[in-house]
Amino acid sequence: MLDTSPLTAAVERFADRLRAAPQSRLQRGAAAEALELARELSLRAQRLEDPSGAAPARVMPDEGVFVVGDQLAVAGLDLAEALRAARGTGTRPDGAKAPSEMLDEAVALVERAEVRAMR
Repeated sequence: MLDTSPLTAAVERFADRLRAAPQSRLQRGAAAEALELARELSLRAQRLEDPSGAAPARVMPDEGVFVVGDQLAVAGLDLAEALRAARGTGTRPDGAKAPSEMLDEAVALVERAEVRAMR
């Protein structure tokens, strides 16, 4: 089974920082950055769960600056679970990256977004 703990740790750290951030920081762009990341992680999980693209993509709604930390946590945990499941099936569309590569990309996305949001 793929160890997704680097992703869950990075997501939880960023989510915790968002939950503790003052409203002014969230409104200056941290929440928007986090929502964009949550949406991307969510789309990646959906693609893993439905590689054929049969179901229409669901976009995470903007529910406000005070819940974006929770939205990020949910999206990150969904992606971690989808990566573990993809690893277990051993099936991938032609040309698709290995789950371990997707994991590394997702961790890097989270880390870069956190730097941009919290500077």
